[in-house]
Amino acid sequence: MAANSKLWARAAGLAQQTLPSRNRYVDFLRALSILAVVVGHWLVAAPYIKDGAVVGGHLLGILPWSQWLTWLFQVMPLFFLVGGYSNGVSWAANRRDGGTYIGWYAGRLRRLVWPLMPLFVIWTLFALFGTALGVERAIVKLAAQLALVPVWFLAVYLGVAAVVPWSWAAWRRWGLGSIAALILGAIAVDVARLHFGVPLIGFANFGFVWLAVHQLGYAWPEGRIGRRGALAVALGGFACLLALVHFGPYPVAMIGVPGSDLSNSMPPTLALLALGLTQTGVALLLEPAARRWLQRPLVWTAVVLVNGMIMTIYLWHLTAFVLVMVAAWLAGGLGLHVTPGSGAWWLARPLWFAVYVLALLPMIARFSRYENMGRGSNDRELPLWRLVVALVMICIGLAGTAAISIASPDGVTGVRLWLVAMPVVGAALIGFGPVHSLARRIG
Repeated sequence: MAANSKLWARAAGLAQQTLPSRNRYVDFLRALSILAVVVGHWLVAAPYIKDGAVVGGHLLGILPWSQWLTWLFQVMPLFFLVGGYSNGVSWAANRRDGGTYIGWYAGRLRRLVWPLMPLFVIWTLFALFGTALGVERAIVKLAAQLALVPVWFLAVYLGVAAVVPWSWAAWRRWGLGSIAALILGAIAVDVARLHFGVPLIGFANFGFVWLAVHQLGYAWPEGRIGRRGALAVALGGFACLLALVHFGPYPVAMIGVPGSDLSNSMPPTLALLALGLTQTGVALLLEPAARRWLQRPLVWTAVVLVNGMIMTIYLWHLTAFVLVMVAAWLAGGLGLHVTPGSGAWWLARPLWFAVYVLALLPMIARFSRYENMGRGSNDRELPLWRLVVALVMICIGLAGTAAISIASPDGVTGVRLWLVAMPVVGAALIGFGPVHSLARRIG
């Protein structure tokens, strides 16, 4: 309780120092989008015991109607919208102050990557020694992959942030036309992929789709869309989404569903872009009322508190989930004999969510400090080659981690050491100390 009081007092102090010019709604949307992802993950992951064995249930596959809920919980477009707003404002200020691209981007890269290091160290150690402790390698692999799924998003976001000088220049030159061009690119990619059977080209939409939403973030602070424009974007995006799902090949779910031939998120599709346009329009329409609401000290303090630990919440929430599931299994399958989607299962969700939060709180208390360790380092200049190599290694490592897991069912160590090394070496290239010093901090 004392620790919680200190955190709240610190957040209240920071809230009181907020400049009047700050758009509090941006911070609110950042917190809302991450918390929605956390709740969504805790909801759709639905393991249960059947015939004495644990089955990795997925709510969207068990209850097809629940796939419509992803239109509410798939809010990564909001995060990219907020990212565009923040990156545009920050890059413009950096240019006015005579700053460099290397200094600007290296600072952002450090702030996003540093909180990852404890997560990687701990799960690498678990993957290395889990088998020795009697855990089957297949279970180790499944647990590590589930816990590290959130890192895929950082790989994409780091890539989008890396090209801010060029996307910003395109915005300054062509305005809304730069967004239209990206939308047309996304359309071309989906046509090539789904109509002409060129599957690999679909990965280009990690760029076109997310850059388009990020570009909308540039338009936001300049008021280029306006109230009528926001309404048009919301209605137009929603109409397109309904048409794409009803008449097109796109599934209802905005995330992947086991057994589905097509995912709207891996890689992103036009349907996900349409959802992003819808969410952007709705967010801009709600801004005036939300900004008034956020003037309330209690509300704003809560937003400041969450934003101060937002990366920790996002990165560790599935680790908390895995620990709770393991504890339930060790306790004889406590609570896991209820069929997902049943009335009893839904009634038990508030209790399970409370347990997840309780499991997550110690991780927040322990690891949230790493969110601030990369701050204030924008002025450290690096050779361009180190920044580029670090970015490539980190993004490949994070994408591979989410896709195939750092744990391997084969080999001597049970760990894909090359995959672990990628983000760690990349982090070292941009100025972090040896991994063993980080391990000592964790201990």
